[in-house]
Amino acid sequence: MPVLRPNPVVLPSWPCGRNATFLIQTDALRCLRRIWPRRTIRLGDFVKIRSTFLSPVLLLIAVATALPAHARFAQPPPCKNAFTPDREITEGKKAAAQVYKEMPVLPDSNPVTQYVQQLGAKLVQFAPGYAWPYSFHVVNQADINAFALPGGPIFVNLGTIQAAETEAQLAGVMAHEISHVVMRHATCNITKQQGQAPWWALGQLAAGVLLPGAGGAIAAEGVGAAAGMTFLKMGRDAEKQADLMGTDIAYDAGYDPRGMVQFFEIIQGKYGQGGTQFLSDHPNPGNRTEYVNAEIATLPPRTQWVKTTPEFQKIHKLVTSMHAYSAKEISSGAWKGHSANAPPATAASNPGSFEPNGQWTMLDGAGFSVQYPANWQAVEKAGVGATIAPQNGVVATATDGNTVIYGLIIDDFQPQQASDIGSATRQLIASIQQGNSGMKATTDVDEIRVNQRDARSIEFENQGASAGGGTEHDWLVTVARDDGSLSYMVFVAPQKDFETLRPVYEQMLRTFRVKS
Repeated sequence: MPVLRPNPVVLPSWPCGRNATFLIQTDALRCLRRIWPRRTIRLGDFVKIRSTFLSPVLLLIAVATALPAHARFAQPPPCKNAFTPDREITEGKKAAAQVYKEMPVLPDSNPVTQYVQQLGAKLVQFAPGYAWPYSFHVVNQADINAFALPGGPIFVNLGTIQAAETEAQLAGVMAHEISHVVMRHATCNITKQQGQAPWWALGQLAAGVLLPGAGGAIAAEGVGAAAGMTFLKMGRDAEKQADLMGTDIAYDAGYDPRGMVQFFEIIQGKYGQGGTQFLSDHPNPGNRTEYVNAEIATLPPRTQWVKTTPEFQKIHKLVTSMHAYSAKEISSGAWKGHSANAPPATAASNPGSFEPNGQWTMLDGAGFSVQYPANWQAVEKAGVGATIAPQNGVVATATDGNTVIYGLIIDDFQPQQASDIGSATRQLIASIQQGNSGMKATTDVDEIRVNQRDARSIEFENQGASAGGGTEHDWLVTVARDDGSLSYMVFVAPQKDFETLRPVYEQMLRTFRVKS
């Protein structure tokens, strides 16, 4: 049967905001997937588009005789996610800016970066769901790895391009990372970690809620940016999902969909299971080759695939002659002055003063409410809890990731057995000090009342916990809940600034209310 090429469809005002003229099999399909991210859009479907900008248009997505419907990977239901898409995009940009600071990222003018950006642009045309603002970057690092940040930034190590034998293999790796963005795996991980992590480990904003991944971007051994971002270490379910969706994206873009699993097999054969950071961050869910081949079997058969291109061969020849920095060289900073600065669009904003502006706003959280300065930022934890901090209240450190140096941490604590508030508070303090060896009490545990509820108050000094190794002052307040658990607050500031902020913290405490 001859291949029939559809005529361009012209619409006066296409709701996706792109050029109104396109071929249905490319831009139109992607646009429809943006409009209905939960619907499977296939060739052969009839789709009626109703828009506030258009009178109803009946769009036939088929040519001549329609292809039969084929079963494809069905995107799983959305995870419980504490991030809105806009928030996810903002935090992903902040994390990308931190990668530029910590890693030797090639400039956009570099031909390798330009090639990867062109390949990425081709692939994301076929990414389903929300239209994330994808961007593609190359890290001049010898280690084989690639990672996707929340909201669309994707980084590919030079070592990955050097290791790939065909463009289909590199496209498969990039389609895999695009799939992590589509399914929001990074922020799903952050949300999950918030629910499980010990928020009583003072100073830590669990999994980098305000600045995901910023700080700790280079681990102690300098193994690379992705190593310090715990939310990028995917579970086996997420890996399988990204494998299957990535296979479909590569297929839709015209590539041999076996390229991705071929790349994984090459790396595993060369280094062994778990022998590289790439395999550590992208664990084999088991039977990877088998389930990818099963997915390929569900796709409409093709007589020709794109396996490689002259552009890939040219770039591959170039990268094999380039010096890619080792982990040790990156750790020593030998690359600095020879790499790109963060693009203005992703640069971190200039931190402001921690002092309140005199205006207050309300956070109506799950299980509590509290007022806080209007120029501070509140981020709710999945379940119960929040962090409230001024713009410069969370900083990146090389060892601890993102650390709260000014602000308030709110969370719940469930004692090991039913007890009174005094006993429960002592259990909480023991848990806190277990994870913070430099933390010493400077007051006794005082009995207080917080909006008609029994409460306890104690203050600490935490040597070396503040930014720059200074002393941190922490004020812990616990409030009894009806079920025997505690709501607790930790007010944090460097010791030199704590008394300046104490009136602000006291006002926040006066407004704190536990919901029954």
